[in-house]
Amino acid sequence: MIFIAVRFTAHPGRGDDWLALVDDFTRATRQEPGNLFFEWSRSVDDPDRFVLLEAFVDAEAGAAHVRTEHFRAAMETMAGAVAVTPEIINVDVPGQGWNEMAELAPRHRA
Repeated sequence: MIFIAVRFTAHPGRGDDWLALVDDFTRATRQEPGNLFFEWSRSVDDPDRFVLLEAFVDAEAGAAHVRTEHFRAAMETMAGAVAVTPEIINVDVPGQGWNEMAELAPRHRA
């Protein structure tokens, strides 16, 4: 699995617009056959900062993703919306998605 984390910082005061700006990109990517997940989170400390967690089944699926028209269109759109160059982590990890956390489980109430 290819796991990618990208940190985006929108122009100051534009954080409220970010998820709408990337909505088409998000929906299209989630429909790609090799996509495992594509999830946005907003920083609790900086309302203009977002983290994207995404995964693809393998390197070829990740490469196919960056060749799509929706990827090219999103890069063009986001170039006008980011305040700084995004930071990325891109690694190949074993497995095909999320695993359960061993250290924590819900308590059952009596």
